Amino acid sequence: MSRPHLVFVYNADGGVLSGLKDLWHKTVSPHTYDCQLCAVTYGPLGMRREWRTFVQGLGAEVTFLHRDELRARHGLTGVPLPAAFVEQGGGLRPWLGAEDLRAAHTLDDLMALVQARWAAVHSLA
Repeated sequence: MSRPHLVFVYNADGGVLSGLKDLWHKTVSPHTYDCQLCAVTYGPLGMRREWRTFVQGLGAEVTFLHRDELRARHGLTGVPLPAAFVEQGGGLRPWLGAEDLRAAHTLDDLMALVQARWAAVHSLA
């Protein structure tokens, strides 16, 4: 049996210029930044080690995409972001919605949310 595949999607575009713009925005005006997933999982030097270790320990294949990559790879547009999906049969099924991820104000909040949702999914299996 293959491992589940989770896809986390940032409410930001990929690329160096977008990354620099986002870093500036998070630093200057964090309360108006549109990607809570980015805000709690990334610091000025990249993905937070604690988050990376947590995700690696889930027992799932995990992919991180930006909104432009979601559009390019899966043809999805108009989806409230940030969000997380389970990839099944070549398609994406919603797993954590934008409201869920926006409510995670700290990395600990996010990890607790992911862990609880992950446990709920596996208890049904």
